[in-house]
Amino acid sequence: MNKIFATAAETDIEVQYDASSACAPLAQVILAGGSGTRLWPVSREQFPKQLIDVIGEKTLLQATMGRMEDFGSQWTVIPQPVIVCGGEHYFATSEQARESGVNARIVVEPGRRDTAPALTLAALAASAEGQDVILVAMPADHAIADLDALHKSIEIAARYADAGAIATLGVPPTVADTGFGYIRLGNPLQDGAHRIERFVEKPAPELAAQYVESGKYWWNSGMFVVRASVWLDVIKRFQPQIHEACVRAYEGATVTDECISPDAEAFLESPSDSIDYAVMEHLGKADSQFAGVVVPLNAGWSDLGSWDSVWQAMEKDEFGNASNGRVLFEGATATYARSQGGRLVACVGTNDLIVVETDDAVLVADRSHVQEIKGLVSRIKAEKSPEADSHRKVRRPWGFYDSIDHGDRFQVKRIVVMPGARLSLQMHHHRAEHWVVVSGTALVTRGDEQFMLGENESTYIPLGIRHRLENPGCVPLQIIEVQSGTYLGEDDIVRFDDKYGRAG
Repeated sequence: MNKIFATAAETDIEVQYDASSACAPLAQVILAGGSGTRLWPVSREQFPKQLIDVIGEKTLLQATMGRMEDFGSQWTVIPQPVIVCGGEHYFATSEQARESGVNARIVVEPGRRDTAPALTLAALAASAEGQDVILVAMPADHAIADLDALHKSIEIAARYADAGAIATLGVPPTVADTGFGYIRLGNPLQDGAHRIERFVEKPAPELAAQYVESGKYWWNSGMFVVRASVWLDVIKRFQPQIHEACVRAYEGATVTDECISPDAEAFLESPSDSIDYAVMEHLGKADSQFAGVVVPLNAGWSDLGSWDSVWQAMEKDEFGNASNGRVLFEGATATYARSQGGRLVACVGTNDLIVVETDDAVLVADRSHVQEIKGLVSRIKAEKSPEADSHRKVRRPWGFYDSIDHGDRFQVKRIVVMPGARLSLQMHHHRAEHWVVVSGTALVTRGDEQFMLGENESTYIPLGIRHRLENPGCVPLQIIEVQSGTYLGEDDIVRFDDKYGRAG
């Protein structure tokens, strides 16, 4: 391998690679730590957009898992992608990987610390067996229309990464979009790549227009290609606190067949920082010994950062309308409509509108104002309304529950427990519960008792009593739960034993 280095005396170093040489193995890294705000009300804090089928039948996470398939016979791609996600999204992430037939290594972050610590954990996991692999890091919530074009750009970036550079994929802009960060191009290199001169945060509209007109700026896609050893060296150089915290957290990790759980106390000492701020903005400076390269990506990329960008990425009818679910258009133009909750959404004479329906919320927005949804979600959070955090139907590792009704001192849920699954052994300080079996068979633990319930049978769980619900049968167990008490929040759960490793 011929390493690429910049020195203080070199303002314009030569960056080259040997196209005939073999590269190190490629390891896909999927950064899946996002939270749901900009695609509200479909995405929520507990169910962000990467877990949703925004475009097509697959979720964005599942589509991302398949992006390194059929990469090319001359390349070795490690079959197990490394997925980094938060604990609150682990079970949904794991379930979607299994549904896709992907045997992923899932690294569960103990807390949110942005993408630089996440990539550091991924580098440690990917190189744990002694291989200095090339990391192909990509966000879990973006859309790519042309996989062949993506593979071509990754191949070029991998050549630079194999030679020691830190490569990123840049998208030549088509409009002056203020929702993206930009990369200023330095001197040209092989295969259409450029040295990175600098990264620029999301600009004002006038500045974005100047960037696009100049032809010297590309959108920042958030995809990076770098050797694991180079990333660990560069993060140690520029962000030693992140490096130290992540190394200690990984060394103290709990490793199972299902996931890697870094030590929480060590990891939470890491500063929170993005890859751009922590590393990429330092490249190209006089005191940097690392070279940054940007490779063009012309693959129909979108970060799906707003409902307007979803509309742009979808197929449209002759009047420019796009839809998901049960939707009818009559005299509508340039409208996006989505029926998430199953009800019919009818748009008559609408123009440049976003209409999104879920079980518990409806969004109607002008397409030119979709960036303001983030502020709307902040207001919903400030009012402590549940619509900011979770859907009415909430998935759990044992099944799901659907909140049917609620009031000041009561809540009604439909709970479905999959065959062989069980809830944690738990108690509540502020509520009692009534359970009625609708279908299936329930095995109930209540204090020192254990008994079976069949269809149309019920039981009462007093406040403060340890209890557990299990499904010993071969069909899903469905119950109606009526909660009553002074506080009905999901955080009023004290767990004593949990099959799925959840605490609290």
